[in-house]
Amino acid sequence: MKKVELPKAFAERVSKDPFLGDSLLQALNEEQPIAIRINSSKGTSGFNDLETIPWSKNGFYLKERPIFTLDPHFHGGSYYPQEAGSQFIDYILRQLNLPDEPVLLDLCAAPGGKSTLIADFLNGHGLLLANEVIQNRSKILKENLTKWGAKNSLVSNNDPADFEALKSVFDCILIDAPCSGEGMFRKDQEARNEWSVESVNLCAARQKRIVMDVWDSLKPGGFLIYSTCTFNTQENEENVQWILDKTDSQIHSLEVPFAKKGRNDVGYYALPSELKTEGFYVVVIRKLGEERSQKIKSKKKSSLTKLKPEPWFNEWVGDSKSEFIQWNNYVFAIPEGKSELVETLHSHLRIIKMGTELGEVSRKGLIPNEALALDPSILSSQIPNIELNRDQALHYLKGETFNLDGKHGFHTVSFEGTKLGWIKHLGNRFNNLFPKEWRIRMRID
Repeated sequence: MKKVELPKAFAERVSKDPFLGDSLLQALNEEQPIAIRINSSKGTSGFNDLETIPWSKNGFYLKERPIFTLDPHFHGGSYYPQEAGSQFIDYILRQLNLPDEPVLLDLCAAPGGKSTLIADFLNGHGLLLANEVIQNRSKILKENLTKWGAKNSLVSNNDPADFEALKSVFDCILIDAPCSGEGMFRKDQEARNEWSVESVNLCAARQKRIVMDVWDSLKPGGFLIYSTCTFNTQENEENVQWILDKTDSQIHSLEVPFAKKGRNDVGYYALPSELKTEGFYVVVIRKLGEERSQKIKSKKKSSLTKLKPEPWFNEWVGDSKSEFIQWNNYVFAIPEGKSELVETLHSHLRIIKMGTELGEVSRKGLIPNEALALDPSILSSQIPNIELNRDQALHYLKGETFNLDGKHGFHTVSFEGTKLGWIKHLGNRFNNLFPKEWRIRMRID
């Protein structure tokens, strides 16, 4: 792709800003570093001799960009390609004084990098609600969290304004706010074409609205993590000051080594001129006041049914620390003790992922869902599995069938220990149950 020149107005502003300077402009025209984050619940992903990202527990740099689409471990959720600067969220979360079972909201979550990071941080405790307002992007978010295998995660497809009735629900809210994308100029050449002074002003105004739409959903004493991938003061330091002026809150003091303190010591920057990152800004704001118990009225009668473990559960589920919920003919596993909260969220929001979906209950038994195969905390070790070689795995991920020995019935298939999904073996052939919308579309030969 032909290199697009940096926007003239942007370059002039940066060169005159002593906080940024010409070194940033130079860095934005250099080769971008490639980073991933390993899924701690699924073990290694086939990479060796990786350089660690100092501020990320499971983050690593790659020496070169592989074709992720052709790596079965990627499809099985063993790792997620995530820019190193945004992995500062991992370091920050580990410093916050959160409850043992925290409830977190990732408000602008697609495609899901930070949501999978939060899921890894929670390690099965508490609850994560990942939200995305744009419908097709919310489906990608659901796919990535499903592949990650997080029973304690939900995905919603709502506008931030829809959270108005959910008062004091979340211990921590991450708003990775839609921004003018200046920090993406090296990674995404198209971002340079889309940038303008007007877009900066529009983004700054929209970010204020988004924050205020969900402010009441944050518990007193809770934390708002506000981040952008841009460098200007309007969307960063000035917006933070506006939030402080409009709310009863204060900046939560943190020590974030490696990152550069923002202007007037407000927040932190990952600058590509100083770190092996793209551009990223983050600040933590703490809501003041004392928490009060508050009953949230449901908009409608719950359509969810709490189930007691049934005999067929033992065949599929190897986890005893779950609650089971049925919605229509579909059964979901959620963390123990979270059914009331899940019902509340379900009654107010458009939930498109609810814990780990076990599958559809039919007259012949359970038709297992992809999510069950991909969640190691739920899937029974008694489920028969067939290990595929790389060529077989890629053809499976394309939705194809081929000769494969096995007995009649449902089997998981895996590659080098990474579960990929389900097949239904028919003796002399099998039905490929890998979701059509997830299948590889590029040539694999």
